[in-house]
Amino acid sequence: MEVARQFEKSPSHYHAGWLNKFTITALAVILGAAVFGGTIGNSRKLGSFTSNNAKNSYRVADEIEKDYNEAISTITRNYSGDIDHEKATQAAIQGMLSTLDPHSAYFPYTEFKKLKEDQDSRFYGIGVTIVQHRDGVPRRDGVYVQSVVEGTPAAKQGLKYGDRILEVDGRDARDWTSEQVSKNVRGSLGEPVTLKVERAGSETPLYFTMVRDAVPLPTIRNAYMIRPGTGYIGLTGGFQRSSDDELSKAMKRLEEQGMRQLILDLRGNPGGLLDQAIDVASEFLPRGLTVVTVKGRTEYSEPILYKSTGSDPATLPLVILINRNSASASEIVAGAVQDHGRGLIVGETSFGKGLVQRIFQLPFNTGLTLTTARYYTPYGRSLQRDYSSGSLYDYYTRHDQSENQPSGNSTRNLDSPLSLASPTPPPQTGQPVQTAVGRVFYGGGGITPDIEVKEPPNTPARLRIAEAAFHFTRHLAAGVVPGLESYRVDKVQYGKNARPTDFPITDRVLEAFRNFVRAQPDFRVQPAQIDEELDFAKLRLRQDIVTAAFSNDAGARVLLDSDVQVLRALEALPDAKRLADSAARGVVWRG
Repeated sequence: MEVARQFEKSPSHYHAGWLNKFTITALAVILGAAVFGGTIGNSRKLGSFTSNNAKNSYRVADEIEKDYNEAISTITRNYSGDIDHEKATQAAIQGMLSTLDPHSAYFPYTEFKKLKEDQDSRFYGIGVTIVQHRDGVPRRDGVYVQSVVEGTPAAKQGLKYGDRILEVDGRDARDWTSEQVSKNVRGSLGEPVTLKVERAGSETPLYFTMVRDAVPLPTIRNAYMIRPGTGYIGLTGGFQRSSDDELSKAMKRLEEQGMRQLILDLRGNPGGLLDQAIDVASEFLPRGLTVVTVKGRTEYSEPILYKSTGSDPATLPLVILINRNSASASEIVAGAVQDHGRGLIVGETSFGKGLVQRIFQLPFNTGLTLTTARYYTPYGRSLQRDYSSGSLYDYYTRHDQSENQPSGNSTRNLDSPLSLASPTPPPQTGQPVQTAVGRVFYGGGGITPDIEVKEPPNTPARLRIAEAAFHFTRHLAAGVVPGLESYRVDKVQYGKNARPTDFPITDRVLEAFRNFVRAQPDFRVQPAQIDEELDFAKLRLRQDIVTAAFSNDAGARVLLDSDVQVLRALEALPDAKRLADSAARGVVWRG
């Protein structure tokens, strides 16, 4: 169970007189979202607070502090073993925060440092994407290289797809998790690190010594012409300092290639900086329109309206893709576009993270994020999903009432595209809100798409096929599969979109894959299962070999070509054009 966390120090300047330093995102466990925080805070002594709860009114803060100190003293005097006081204190702080909400959290020094690197959109390492879990199936024997980032130390030294990491600086890494490998590979700028790897087709292990360098972490992972005249931009890597600049450059490049309509993919984007969310929304909304409202305590005691800053927003038809892991900043952008009728939202209801965190600096470069306010869409919908009942596991994995909602609860009349049907409210929702195009939405549960399209579920058989495909492709790309030596990948060709004739998945490749799983019973895949899931098996093999040959971005495009949500977004573009034309004329439609 892995938790990724992020924070940021960035002034937001969209409201006169305010310098609000905070960021936004979601925390998710297993599903891969993240905690983001903000900055600025003032420290107060515990003794300055008293309880407002009548039941506990006698428990003034100095009594609580005495109890805590007495407990520490008693443990120190009497515990039979060694005591890690730092660890105990961290656990006490986190335990206190966990009683408040799911997004207030404590960050020890090492996590705090890593999160700052992530928010800077760069870190010092070698430039590889590593995998230990593939679609939920654990590797049996270690961590592997999935892709190498262009221009990084790993690319220059020749690390390849499928290299199994055996050692890092002489330490056995065969039983490490991907997080442990990542932590040990990262380090200070200019410091060397040596990896021992096992490569398919090589009889002996290989050693690579690389000097750590800055590794770019772009938030836009893919931008290309998905169809003639139609651009696709995958803003899936959070909202960091460079996000709006990346988006502007990607849109300009695609417009030069003839883009007349756009699909903006925010699926799996956990959020990030508030100012970047506003800037991204401003790429499509006229100047002065409300993007998000913040309401809360202290400096947020009066609602703050953050407005679009776009002086020359794009007017092209727009469809935004979201899913259950689109959170916070992603929801702000999608909610603003939807509320103002600027574009269509396709996919699944988003995560529902509308709590604002600030980071309070603690001694020794540690910190804590504390919820201080809530986010609302321009027309007043609360983004935050209810967390008052049920376990945190249910909250993070979305095992809630939405699981039982019918898939057709967000239908629309395509014969009358501007008359959008209002979604059926799920149980325990907020107040209904009518938006610019006349739709009625219910706050308190994330962003409901205009067109709901569920992602196909992964079956256990598909997960095992995907794992087997990865290992088979290790050998295929190494050129050691008899009769398929032409599939050998000697060097990654970056920036190339694979053609249909590049590394085709032929009957001969499929038969070799069947023979591979026959000889590898540990994968628990039978040739008959491959035949039952033939289209899926061909897709995964194609994605893997294209990733090996042309990098992760090119491999992702293979999946996008058959992605049901992307295909539905393409179908929705004519409707999005009508909305864009209406917005350009300043027309407010009522369904």
